[in-house]
Amino acid sequence: MQVLRAVVTSGSITAAADNLGYTPSAVSQQVAVLEKQAGIPLLERVGRGVRPTEAGELLSDHAAVISRQVTEAETALADLRARVTGLLSIRYFATAGATLVAPALARLREEHPGLRVDLRMTDPQDPLSEVAEGRADLAVVVRPRGRTHEGVHLVHLLDDPYRAVLPAGHPLAEQRVLDLADLADEPWVRGDGPGPCLDPVINACAAAGFTPNFVVESEDHTTTQGFVAAGLGIGLIPALGLTHRHPDVVVRKVRGPEPVRVIQAAVREASSGRPALRDLLTALREAALR
Repeated sequence: MQVLRAVVTSGSITAAADNLGYTPSAVSQQVAVLEKQAGIPLLERVGRGVRPTEAGELLSDHAAVISRQVTEAETALADLRARVTGLLSIRYFATAGATLVAPALARLREEHPGLRVDLRMTDPQDPLSEVAEGRADLAVVVRPRGRTHEGVHLVHLLDDPYRAVLPAGHPLAEQRVLDLADLADEPWVRGDGPGPCLDPVINACAAAGFTPNFVVESEDHTTTQGFVAAGLGIGLIPALGLTHRHPDVVVRKVRGPEPVRVIQAAVREASSGRPALRDLLTALREAALR
């Protein structure tokens, strides 16, 4: 029913799929199953979108009520759990750790000395599902602006621009700012695996009219710099991943366009009322401004 509600509120199968993080075919299949159970059509096509039938509107309204009641129950349970255990579950990815999470937690422990923290590092593509499924209260994630996820509130922390990393003797190293298209014919070292951290690079290169030629794969920014320093290729690394620079590389800004990854805090809506969680969000925002 919540999938149907997403379709009704967004006006199309495709938009609902984007908002839920599903494929359009998966959304269509779930709606079809619900229609079979209801024994009556729930949606009708209008132009390129859809609108609910009377039955669809009825079920969508009930789904909204159910969702609100579930959220209220989860909030009450989270409050009870917080009073009983004093535990906050946090997930983060490597490059956000030292810059954002560490100073934020240091401040949080000053304000909540009795709080216990379950802190785990994970891949930037994974933590959102942990938050949505209730296994974590907050996760620092890479997620484009405008995306939503059922049961999760996203709070923008910072935009992390990518920088070109070149061998120290590279001809382009003399320029202060590089046009992304200038790197089109270069061999590339891939610094991130497929997912939200690589997507901004691929999309920016596509906008500049080329596909990067990855000749070396590395999912660690320090290792990536080592490959670049050895002359095996050039790379794009987010600014947060360049806190420790290899002595034999140069780092330059890029434009036309400049790739940027958006770092957000994903918070369980059911946990958002907890004072410790609100204070952690405040500390993360302040750390992001430094």
